[in-house]
Amino acid sequence: MPAGNLEKLELAYLYGADATYCGVPRYSLRARENEFTLEHLKTAVDYAHTREKKIYFTINAFPRNSKLGSYPKYLKEMASLKPDGFIMADPGLIYMTREIAPEIDIHISVQANTMNYAAVKFWKSIGATRVILSREVSIGEIKEIRDQVPDMELEVFVHGAVCIAHSGRCLMSNYFTHRDANQGACNNACRDQYKIFVTNPRQNDEPMEIIESEEEGTFLMNSKDMRAIQYLKEIRDAGVDSIKVEGRTKNEYYVALVARSYRKALDDLQAGREFNSDLLTELDKVASRRYFSGFLTRGMEDQVPEDEQEFQNYEVGHSYLQSQMFAGNVKSASEGLTTFEIKNKIQVGDSVEVFQPGEFESQSFVVEELYFRGNRKDVLSGGMGDVQIKIPFPVVNHSILSVVRQPERIKAK
Repeated sequence: MPAGNLEKLELAYLYGADATYCGVPRYSLRARENEFTLEHLKTAVDYAHTREKKIYFTINAFPRNSKLGSYPKYLKEMASLKPDGFIMADPGLIYMTREIAPEIDIHISVQANTMNYAAVKFWKSIGATRVILSREVSIGEIKEIRDQVPDMELEVFVHGAVCIAHSGRCLMSNYFTHRDANQGACNNACRDQYKIFVTNPRQNDEPMEIIESEEEGTFLMNSKDMRAIQYLKEIRDAGVDSIKVEGRTKNEYYVALVARSYRKALDDLQAGREFNSDLLTELDKVASRRYFSGFLTRGMEDQVPEDEQEFQNYEVGHSYLQSQMFAGNVKSASEGLTTFEIKNKIQVGDSVEVFQPGEFESQSFVVEELYFRGNRKDVLSGGMGDVQIKIPFPVVNHSILSVVRQPERIKAK
């Protein structure tokens, strides 16, 4: 699971992740909304290893010359923390890492765009222990790679946002705003609404606008989000060792709910139980640009619903379509009032769902009492900080509260 800060890292483990990935902004593909420092990484490693979990550091940017001079210092400090591996893409940084810190496993990032078994063999030859395959690879191709390279660990993305560029190697953000996506500063230019015109010499080159939707405009390069939870059996049977979720900039609610859902699906798979379709409804509780199964199911069209086969989402550039809104993460619980930092509006009469670490079954209640600074309120809004709510059943710290509602368009937090 992704960890954009220490709180999200903790929630990922509490809700079922076996491993997390995180990194400092300078050499990571999350330079913005990334709170990690080297000191935070030490805390993260200690937290993970105390709980017998794994943690991987992302060093997956494609740096310019100006960043190479300071890399050995950063690398030595990161290696001294003894993570379970470095996730890397740039051959130059991999070369330096193999020389300076050969004791740390190297996992080849999805940014390296590994599409075939020959490339996997190459990465194995230089000492990599795992390859995170390109998002463009299908389950059938994964099986062929496994057959050709049986002794290499393989990992694939199964959930989260998808770039329109080849596994994220995009130049649009840099071209329009001089913010380089390949160094972690993407501005999501592919999500913008565009006006596109064509001209016809036979009509005096009169520009004619191309419109995909009369109401919303044209989102030519905007992809749906990936969700492959219902295909985990096929992914496992193809020989995949590890599945991965995108989302280091997503909120705590996303991390907890997605981790819980995939943990449940994996446990069911391990126990030989059929896939629980309720998990699809669970994942509708977080914001998305609608879902599809990505390129994983190419060649499986007879098994995939038609609406999941379309790659682009022509409707909007931001995330919406969620059946619940994140209210907050419980900070302290008592028999009287429960304290949480409020993230979005909540009011008396709302139906609230509560899910707790280590449990898949949720509980719900209708809000009757809300408090801010000791005063009873009818409505509370995101940004007010710590507030209190009366919950009619016991909850533990790090329980997640969400307001149940009908799907509507919202901008993702």
